[in-house]
Amino acid sequence: MSWSEQTAKSDFEKAHLKSFVREITSKLYRTNNKLLPFDEVRRVLPLYGQFDLGMREISIDKIIGSVNRAQDFDRAFLPKENHIRSRWVNIDKAHLEDVELPPIEVYKIGEVYFVIDGNHRVSVARERGQAFIDAHVTELKVPINITSDEDWHTAILKYEREQFYENTYLKNIRPDANINLTLVGQYNTLLEHINVHRWYLGERYKRSVGWDEAVLSWYRKVYLPTVRIIRNRNIMKDFPGRTEGDLYLWIIQHQYFLAQHNGREVPIEQAARHFVDKYSKNMGKRLRYLLHKVRKFFKK
Repeated sequence: MSWSEQTAKSDFEKAHLKSFVREITSKLYRTNNKLLPFDEVRRVLPLYGQFDLGMREISIDKIIGSVNRAQDFDRAFLPKENHIRSRWVNIDKAHLEDVELPPIEVYKIGEVYFVIDGNHRVSVARERGQAFIDAHVTELKVPINITSDEDWHTAILKYEREQFYENTYLKNIRPDANINLTLVGQYNTLLEHINVHRWYLGERYKRSVGWDEAVLSWYRKVYLPTVRIIRNRNIMKDFPGRTEGDLYLWIIQHQYFLAQHNGREVPIEQAARHFVDKYSKNMGKRLRYLLHKVRKFFKK
């Protein structure tokens, strides 16, 4: 075995171990260690245009995602999976032997990049402390400017929130309305809730129900009553970092699950109580819930 091959294999083992440690740390501290999949961004952002920018030298720190390899690398582009070992080692060996590698291919969105081809080259380059890399760049025009890995989530949520208010006219109907979510893609779920409520009103009143009427009815008769339960039961303290909007979505979904499981309608307050008992971050409540399940099991 040559010196370069032996060194490259050792480099992979070190990088793979770093990835494992980062994964454990992220779970302990509940931080995000996932490489951003390109599909996740495209799913929520409309594409206004595509332009070939040709060859560029780009900052490796600005590469935040991958088109089709997000599952193989972590957020720092460290190798997560053993099956990429051979390719990674060969790339690193080429670096050690000063072999010139072809440029990578990337999409540019705002000021950040997503790798189309060359994920292993980016991983090796980052591990070796390289600051820049040659890339063939295709720019995608979207309605917001993403400047960093930390910024994309906030920027997309802001865009989705604005689209939700524009589609529902909720701020015109109820200027005091303030619905905030922390999870990307969930404002569309709120729109689905409104559409279902509109259908329900039409069935109940035996007439066509306008969009504004459905939005106002949903907000007053579905959303706000659930939020009042969340406030009255002080549920927010059991889910730090989340919003009333998040809890509304989870409790409504849990209510549907309980109804399907029990074969009957479940009052929203009962669903909220059961949801908190089962999913609260409060360790005491979770232990009480588990003990309750154990007792029920042994009573069978």
